Amino acid sequence: MAGRIITVRHGKPALSRGVLISAKGYGDWWDEYDESGLHPGQTPPPTLTNLAKNAAAVFSSIMPRAHETALALVNGQKPVEASDMFVEAPLPPPPWPGWMKLSPRLWGVISRIYWLNGYGLPGTEQREATWARVDDIIARLAAHTADGDVVLCAHGYLNWMISRRMAEHGWSCVDHRGGNKYWSWRLYQPVAA
Repeated sequence: MAGRIITVRHGKPALSRGVLISAKGYGDWWDEYDESGLHPGQTPPPTLTNLAKNAAAVFSSIMPRAHETALALVNGQKPVEASDMFVEAPLPPPPWPGWMKLSPRLWGVISRIYWLNGYGLPGTEQREATWARVDDIIARLAAHTADGDVVLCAHGYLNWMISRRMAEHGWSCVDHRGGNKYWSWRLYQPVAA
């Protein structure tokens, strides 16, 4: 019997969202966010720790917040394979006037809307390419379930994209905890033939 796939959103990052910044400032803030690790003192949910402990393989994004989440889950008991394949879908800063100051959370929503409508900076992965990457991610994770459960520690929007495609790949979400908050997770199992 094939194992299950568990997708996990990283824990709370160390970088504060309590600032007001311009669109250009959002680009700089996002670069810093990508380099930040987890906020100190977090403890993974016990149910999630147990899932990771019993997993045959644990993967993570190369971003520190996701990789540190995976390391916290396994607590040194097994290796974590980090890959840029699992990084977040791009959030390019939108072409808005420099005088407008908003929170990083609002810039994230605006940036996501722009990206979904085809906006991107040169060299930025476009929506269609990200969807193709999502299909590759699912195939890669599924290939590893021959040995048991597989855990992926990644990012909120990427995990949401994965969830939209799992049924097409023969997987069903059977458990979902935490909404889309930090440390949230979804558990998928193969659909019975």
